[in-house]
Amino acid sequence: MTEPKRLFDCILQQDDRLFLPDMLAGKENGKWRAYSSEETIDTIHKLSAGLLRLGISGQDGTIEGRDKVAVISKNRPEWIMLDLAVQQIGAILTPVYPTISVHELEFILNDAQVKLIFVNDEELFHKVLSIRERVPSLKGIYTFEHVAHGQHWKELLSDVSEAEAGQLAAIRDKIQPEDLATIIYTSGTTGTPKGVMLSHRNIVSNVISCIPCLPRGPIRALSFLPLNHIYERMLTYVYLFSGSSIYYAESMDTIGENLKEVKPQMFVTVPRLLEKVYDRIMLKGAELTGIKKKLFFWAHGLAARYEINRPMGAWYNLQLSLANKLIFSKWREALGNNLTCVASGGAACQVRLIRIFTAARIPILEGYGLTETSPVISVNRLQEEDRMFGTVGPIIPDVEVKIAEDGEILCKGPNVMLGYYKRPDLTAEAMEGGWFHTGDIGMLVEGKYLKITDRKKEMFKTSGGKYVAPLAIESKLKESPYIEQLMVVGPERKFVGALIVPAFSYLTEWCRQNEIAVTSQEEMVRNPKVIAFYQEIIESYNKFFSHVEQVKRFRLLPLDWTIETGEMTPKLSLKRKVITEKYRDLIEGIYAQ
Repeated sequence: MTEPKRLFDCILQQDDRLFLPDMLAGKENGKWRAYSSEETIDTIHKLSAGLLRLGISGQDGTIEGRDKVAVISKNRPEWIMLDLAVQQIGAILTPVYPTISVHELEFILNDAQVKLIFVNDEELFHKVLSIRERVPSLKGIYTFEHVAHGQHWKELLSDVSEAEAGQLAAIRDKIQPEDLATIIYTSGTTGTPKGVMLSHRNIVSNVISCIPCLPRGPIRALSFLPLNHIYERMLTYVYLFSGSSIYYAESMDTIGENLKEVKPQMFVTVPRLLEKVYDRIMLKGAELTGIKKKLFFWAHGLAARYEINRPMGAWYNLQLSLANKLIFSKWREALGNNLTCVASGGAACQVRLIRIFTAARIPILEGYGLTETSPVISVNRLQEEDRMFGTVGPIIPDVEVKIAEDGEILCKGPNVMLGYYKRPDLTAEAMEGGWFHTGDIGMLVEGKYLKITDRKKEMFKTSGGKYVAPLAIESKLKESPYIEQLMVVGPERKFVGALIVPAFSYLTEWCRQNEIAVTSQEEMVRNPKVIAFYQEIIESYNKFFSHVEQVKRFRLLPLDWTIETGEMTPKLSLKRKVITEKYRDLIEGIYAQ
């Protein structure tokens, strides 16, 4: 296979290998519907021709001149078909998160001057319809599901004439690796969305560098993280260039069921979802009785001590082998019983979880990157000699990293964005000195493995002038099974405090065992015995921190933080400013005398 230059080369090179019967697959009416390589490629070409008939094209080839097409949909085969169809006519795909607010949606559609938008279903169709009159550039709305009064996307799929095929080939041949491929608006944790401009070269370089780090294709992958984010999308291109099959989960709620059906060798996740899988497993373990319960926690204890690249001794290895046969085989079964590895990114993953899952023969490959870096900067490899717990792995090929004097991670390479759309000021700031400034603080361990210690913007000073890095404190405290979510507070205050969302499934069971009668989550978090219990938990973890980092006071919250209620970004990171504003009174209460 010749080395790809543009993203849509993945379909032009399909002739070089056997066609897949299931290049892409999604659930339709409750059953898996597979699209063969032949059908997928044919649909992409038809859709490209249909878009050209509507007057959508790369126009004069400039960033501003190229037509923008938006998509606001869950993951499904049609998403990636649209992506490749738009790319090969020189237009620009602008993906939008389905959970976006109407206000932000209006901003993005106007900022990008979007001409066409493709939506998943009736709900999203009406969301776009509600602002259509305030988006003068928008010429049409197409739907993936059949929607009353909506134009179905298949209306664009007429047969391609010889003349149209010639026109399409001519346009495609002119597209260069340096040309813009997509604009991705980052929701971020603050302010107005920024449009990150990524070229074909940016993303293709990342694909080429990541292919050797992951299981050798062809494999079967399950996709459920939003394709709107470059993380899942770049991995999609890795699968396509490797000749692998991609199955799209129906929703976040059906992942467990879909894993058993698809039996993938790999999937990509964020730590929050791994934590939920782990918590479910541990709850089931806690429900066991007698010898089964003892065996479960014996195996768990062994896994918690697991190390790689270090001899653990014959006796330990023998015990772990037995634990894998008796206990962890059931964990693997619940995840489809076919996994080679799981890639984790988007936020810091608890080292304890990576250690335990890896011991259970479910290797977690934690990586690091940003939308602006297409996204991967570093990743732990499948080969154990290129993996280290507690780090985000070695830097990938063709990417340079240096640590600034203040500890900030700086990056240079073909993966670094073209810039922020219509924001040369922000671009210049981010690219000061010719290096991309990540905003993350880190270090190189053994001169090879990158370790993230905190977000530069999230570090704060107490009123005593001492610096505090909240990420490490939060990550450690979340090791407690009784803590679901947590945010450290304390900028310009006398001491460090915390807002805590309890893990209510565990807390409910604790209340039952301790004969504490409570009828609601609100009652639980106000109960003096519950508060005293959490004080004990906090004190047990405070010994891991310096005096200035220790959590002195906290407040328990009755409801989870979610994307829908506004405290989490779509990739499940905390929106610290939103949380600080929303719980201002509670935070003031922490610091009241």
